[in-house]
Parts: sequence; structure tokens; C-alpha cells
Amino acid sequence: MTASPVGEVAAVLFDIDDTLVDLERAMGRTLQSIPDPALDHLGDDDWVRYKALYTADPQRHYGRFLAGELTFEEQRVHRVRHARAGFTPEPFLGSVAEAWVRAYEQTLPLHFRAYDDVVPLLDALDDRGVPYGAVSNNVHDYQRAKLDRAGLQRIRVLVGIDTVGVAKPEPAIYREGARLLHTDPARTLYVGDNLVVDAQGARAAGLVGVWLDRAGGSAAPGVPSRAGRSAAATCAGTRDAGTGERGDASGSSEPEEVPRIGGLDAVLQFLPSVR
Repeated sequence: MTASPVGEVAAVLFDIDDTLVDLERAMGRTLQSIPDPALDHLGDDDWVRYKALYTADPQRHYGRFLAGELTFEEQRVHRVRHARAGFTPEPFLGSVAEAWVRAYEQTLPLHFRAYDDVVPLLDALDDRGVPYGAVSNNVHDYQRAKLDRAGLQRIRVLVGIDTVGVAKPEPAIYREGARLLHTDPARTLYVGDNLVVDAQGARAAGLVGVWLDRAGGSAAPGVPSRAGRSAAATCAGTRDAGTGERGDASGSSEPEEVPRIGGLDAVLQFLPSVR
């Protein structure tokens, strides 16, 4: 864990997917629980690769959703079609695709869970009187339902891409979060698992960006250890993972140095000491 000194932080904003809610695990469990006879032959290693293809979204379909080129449902269909193509010649069209989407939508919320370090941190923030909220690259109502399902109803301030009409890393979406918390952006911490979209994007918007690297990789400073799914995937386009939260970070160049933490308990180091 490394962190840079920052000014006095008065509020905290969070990314949601794979920061507060373990979306990657929820998606993996959902994909494997949906009946799909064309994939019955997959072994354990095949399932790992299949799920990785879907979550990584190498063809940038979630980015196309953010750009208004696809509906939310369409981006899911494109992504699973691409993932399936590596394991079966069976087409993914018409009633087959429709049935899959319905099953996915019904099953995914059943697996939404908050990471173990979320509630203890929110308790600590409440004890200190530090306001907090979330800023997401998905629509408000969908993410509201996700937070509630994961037991995070206490997070009342939530900004989605439909709130201000832009997605991360556009500055306005982070600044709207700070405005709703009634804090100066320069005194608002923003924590997320994507180096480019979350940490660097928030920093460029005038907030204190912090990169949450849960994998704790051995990458050199400024280089994400989860490059295939996080910052590098974002530079290539986006990783939604079925429910969103990865915006297009095209145009980014050398990574800026930002504080890097391995878990949400480390957020407390950025807050004023309790006296």
C-alpha cells in the first residue's frame, strides 16, 4: 500500500462495481448458473476463460452503450455472443438470446454482495461524521437497486451517468458527487478500482483520486496489476461486466501517480486524525 500526502479530506466518494460491490464474482456465478446446453461441455478451466472473456469485454460493447450506440440489453448480448464463440459454434440469436437476457437479469441481483471491508469503513465514516456517496458509470436507478440489494441502503448520495448526462472520466460527474455532499472537490476523496477512470479521472476533475488495487499485484508504481481488466481494459475501451461502471478513457497517456491502496480500510489514513 502506498499513498501520497493529501490535504484535509472532508468527504468520500466511491466507485461501485468491484469497489463496493463484488460484481465480478456476481457475474461469474450468474453466468455459470444460467442454463445453456451449448456450454454443457465446458470444464473448470474453460469456465474461467469464458467468464473472463465476458467480463473483460475486449470488443468494447459497454463503451458503445455509454456512447449511445447500443442499449444496455444489446451490449450484454454482444458480449456473451463474443464469449460463447470461443467455445461453441451454436448461434446466439433470437429466442435463445432473449431467454438468456431474461435469465441473466433475474439471476444477477441474487448475487450482489458488498466486500467485507465496506460496512466497517462506512461505520467509521459515520462515527467521524464524514459524508460519503457513490459515482457510477451506469444509470442511477439500476445502481440504486444494486446498492440496496447488497445491503448498502445507507449510501444515499448516488450519481449515475443519467444524472448529469456524462460518464467518467468527464469531470462533471465527479464534481456532481462533491456538490451533492456539499464539499469542495479538492477536499473530496474519490476511491475506485480503475486506475484510469477512477483515480486519474477524479484527480483530473480536481478531487483526490485514490486507486483501490484489491489484487495487490506486483506491478511497478503507476502500472495496474489488473491491467487486463482495469486500467488497460479501460484504455482499450471499457469493462462493464454486465452492469456497468467502466467508461471510455481513450486519449489517456502516461499514468499519473496517484495514491494506491489494497483495501478500503486504508481510506482512513486520508482522513484527519481523531482527537
